[in-house]
Amino acid sequence: MELFFDLVYVFAFTQVSELLYEHLTFEGALETAVVFLALWWAWNHTAWTTNWIDPERITVVGLLSVLMVISLVLSATILRAFEQRGAVFAVAYVSLQLLRIGFMVWVFGWRARIGRNQVVMFVWAAVAGVAWIAGGIVDDSHARLAIWGGAIVIEYAMPLLGFRLPGAGAVPVEAWPLAGVHLTERLQLVLLVAFGETMLRIGEAFTAHPESLAVDAAFATGFVLIFALWAIYFLHHAQPSVDPLGRSDPEALRLGGSVFTYAHAVMVGAVLAVAVAIHMTVEEPNATVTPGFAVICLGGPALYLLGIAMSKRWLGHGRNWPPIVGAVALVVIGIPAVLGSRLSDLIAAAAVSAALAVVAAVDYVREPDAS
Repeated sequence: MELFFDLVYVFAFTQVSELLYEHLTFEGALETAVVFLALWWAWNHTAWTTNWIDPERITVVGLLSVLMVISLVLSATILRAFEQRGAVFAVAYVSLQLLRIGFMVWVFGWRARIGRNQVVMFVWAAVAGVAWIAGGIVDDSHARLAIWGGAIVIEYAMPLLGFRLPGAGAVPVEAWPLAGVHLTERLQLVLLVAFGETMLRIGEAFTAHPESLAVDAAFATGFVLIFALWAIYFLHHAQPSVDPLGRSDPEALRLGGSVFTYAHAVMVGAVLAVAVAIHMTVEEPNATVTPGFAVICLGGPALYLLGIAMSKRWLGHGRNWPPIVGAVALVVIGIPAVLGSRLSDLIAAAAVSAALAVVAAVDYVREPDAS
């Protein structure tokens, strides 16, 4: 059932990348980030919910089915979320959050610790929900972006602050039960869904343009870039990252919450940005690099590497200097492009692919347990 639920996010991620593709400006990037972070919060909290309850029980299947329908509505409004469909987007998102948390309160009741925790979460989700609805009904897109940005800050800050309520104290992450292997598998699967979007983008662009040496080279470069990103995570970091989360001590729970909530959000968002960059490269390989393209083509992979470094540091898994060095190298490569160099999209993408391939090789070959 969880895998079936994730199919909605195949569509959702295509809409996020399309929103960025259509609005590759500073404001468009901010709008895309807000929409993506809302989607990630909805998916992430659903994954935590199925960490605590059996997704095969008929009542849970019913809950996930309803959440899928609402998620489809939410995803269908993404491209016009900052235009005429903002209210629908906001109502769908708030409904997702409150319905799921309300179900958990109903299942566990007020006396169980997890039930009380969910009540606190419900209050904060309702507070953020007011901001989401308010932003959805204002007509000005700039005001909507500001209000929704504030709602995102509230939602993402509350776990760090322990969902603290006046008179009720805090509910720190350490108080939440954690099935580390289950959640890690869920994160790896949703990251693969994001990689699926890169494959869709490169395939669509390649089939839509007549064959030429430049297009063929861009296609090959894009695949190498995707493969390097996949290898950096899945060839070495993915499986050992489960081990520290198999414990039940507070430190493991705190680290697990950080890795699940924040580090993987950075990685998944970065992969969606890369999908747009690859599409643009195959579409117009000889085009001169624009600042917007440079930001997603080099900044996206740099963010991905920083997400890997964050995860490694929190989990105490291996050295985190290869991805950090790689991220710095990408930023250095990107400075001339942002400042107006005459590089082509293909040359910039090739430089990124080469840098990522080096990081993947260093991380895989030189880690002590890489064999």
